[in-house]
Amino acid sequence: MAKIKEFTLENIKEICEFGKAVSSPVRLEIIKLLYQDNYSISQIADALGLPQSSAAFHLKLLEAADLIRMEEQPGSHGTMKVCSRKQDYANLCFLPRSSQINQVLSIEMPVGAFVGCSIFPTCGLYTPNGVVGMEDKVYSFYLPERMEAGLLWTSKGYVEYKFPNQLPAGKQPVRLSFSMEICSEAPGYAEDWKSDITLWVNGIECATWCCPGDFGSRRGRLTPALWPNGSTQYGILVKWEIRGDGSYMNGERVSKVRISDIWLSENAFVTMTMGNKKNAKYEGGFNLFGKTFGDYPQDILMEIEF
Repeated sequence: MAKIKEFTLENIKEICEFGKAVSSPVRLEIIKLLYQDNYSISQIADALGLPQSSAAFHLKLLEAADLIRMEEQPGSHGTMKVCSRKQDYANLCFLPRSSQINQVLSIEMPVGAFVGCSIFPTCGLYTPNGVVGMEDKVYSFYLPERMEAGLLWTSKGYVEYKFPNQLPAGKQPVRLSFSMEICSEAPGYAEDWKSDITLWVNGIECATWCCPGDFGSRRGRLTPALWPNGSTQYGILVKWEIRGDGSYMNGERVSKVRISDIWLSENAFVTMTMGNKKNAKYEGGFNLFGKTFGDYPQDILMEIEF
């Protein structure tokens, strides 16, 4: 995967360091050399016919611009610094971002990309090409093929996902949201089968929504032909939001949990857990639809507004 370095007018010092680093033909030759392999300072000096002190000076400027990485490794006589390429592309944007306009980061997570779960029959996963493993077998939720699932269901329990936290350093989040198509899980289907479905973010319980049923009286708009009639077909598109003044469900405030309560800026990932609490009034399971099943062409969508 290509490594891309983004430069914006929000960090003028970073742009200046980049400009200084690439203003020298020698330093560009070093970047070309490091595209082929990793080298020590002495090897770079020999390859380019430079004094070792000059090579070290050029490498220091490239490292300051975040274009290369220098790491100490064991050598034949103590330690040596080994240099490697850190970026493949550099994007320079001259359009300043307005401090008066919020930005939004978004990412879709496949429904099968969960990192933890608690599953109980009736349960299963389906891809557009068929079942993953076997229905009502919990081991199916640990097969690698689960990553391709467009539909998963369980009669109770939860699934947990880790989303990358790409909030820029120093920025304050004002809203975090998760939207997904879900419904309850009854054997076959039952339009009046209720289920209390709870959302947790970074281990904090945010809100519970009572789903009115498990829907199967008509085909889902996207549901593949191989999926049988008489089974769950589609869900309701639900959006949980955590804002500065509380948590919301489809625009309605439902709890006091605020964006400041969930420690969003402290980790490289955001943990989202969705499912039934053990003491729920209606422990009716859930179906979770991806972009290839149900009514809506999306997986689990996370948005961070800052």
